[in-house]
Order: sequence, then C-alpha cells, then structure tokens
Amino acid sequence: MRQEHTELEFSGKYDEQHSHAYFNKHQAGFWRRQSHARDVSLARKALKLAGNPDSILDLPCGAGRFWPMLTTTGASRLLAADNSQAMLDIATRYQPPAISERFETFQTSAFAIELPDASVDNIFCMRLIHHVGEANNRMTLLREFHRVCRQSVCISLWVDGNLQAHRRRKLEASRKRKQYQNRFITDRNIIESEFAAAGFRVTAALDFLPLLSIWRVYVLEKDPQSLPQGAEHGTSRHE
Repeated sequence: MRQEHTELEFSGKYDEQHSHAYFNKHQAGFWRRQSHARDVSLARKALKLAGNPDSILDLPCGAGRFWPMLTTTGASRLLAADNSQAMLDIATRYQPPAISERFETFQTSAFAIELPDASVDNIFCMRLIHHVGEANNRMTLLREFHRVCRQSVCISLWVDGNLQAHRRRKLEASRKRKQYQNRFITDRNIIESEFAAAGFRVTAALDFLPLLSIWRVYVLEKDPQSLPQGAEHGTSRHE
C-alpha cells in the first residue's frame, strides 16, 4: 500500500541553478572546506559504528558531496537518490566518473522511497530532517526508512543543548515571523523518542563540536522484530 506523498514547502527550489550553487558552496573558502571535512569525518565514523554496511542508500544525495567517502567504505552496492532530478544531474556530471559510476541513481522522495522492503543494509541521510518541522512528517520519513533498510540508519539533524542552538533560538525570536520556516532545532529527547516509535534504537550520537555545534549525527539500529507504532502489518511499496 503506497503512502501519501509528503512534499516540503522548499523542495521545489532545487532547480539546476540552485543545485549547481549547492555543489560549489561546501568548497567556497577555508572554513567551508574545514566544515565539509568534519562532516565527512563524522559520516565515516557513523558508518563504521553501523558495522560498515555492505549496501548503502544515500538519500537525499544532493550534489554527491559524500560520494567520494562512500566509495571508500567497502560497500559492494551504493545507491543514491534525491527528490530533485537536477541535483542528481549535477552530482553525476561533476563527480569523477570513477566515483559516479559506482552509484545506482534514481529520483525519489525520502517520504515514499521507490524501493521494496528491506532493500539496503543502511540508509545514509545527511542534512534533511532538520528541514522537517512537523512531528507527523518526521514519523512518515522514519517509518519509511524502517521499511526500506535492513540494519541501520545514519542521520544528521539540528539538536538543542548547545551554544549554537541557544544563539539560533534567540535570533529567531528577534526576527519578524516568516510565512514558513525551513530549518528546525529538535529537542533531543523528542527526536530520540520518535526514533524509538519508528522501530529504531540509538547506538551512537556524534556531535560536530560537542556543546558548541547544532549538528549531530545519530547511528540508529533497526529492530528486525519491531513494527513502527501506527504502521500496518503486511504493507509494501511493491506489493
């Protein structure tokens, strides 16, 4: 049974021009390059803690900035998907062929993944869920991850309890309220309870800079006997 498709308000902005800018921004200047290197280091550690999965789905893959690292993990099967075809086009165009050719790429939503149940060992999800402010949307995404992965999820988001989150909330309180918001700080207790409700347990939490940075990477392990709360038995995207 297919789930109703969830579309975030900002999703339509990822046209070719924006995707090209996204590809370039993480290499623009010394501090951006340092931040990117730290992101890659944390992601590599998260995958190692997840047991160096043999098959990985990078979703959303964006412009492929984690692809060079993913090809060094020892995984025998690498998949990459994004809601934006423009992002996929930029990734495959600008990554070296020796890297891009390692990936099976396809367009899909993280909320309704076009793969059968238990298709990959690991879902690698960097820089998406901090854009999802509604708890019901987060649960849709997490339940879909539970359906598609066999073993684990590595996922990054913004969490509270650090200096950057404190400053961000003060800044947001002083700003004129926008029609919509597309980045959200999540209470750690709330997101961890949502992980549990979706059928995962937290095996590691890696902070970009402990007590300072808003970014955290979680390593989640799937309980193969669990069924996410509210999910129906016997449902599959390819029944």
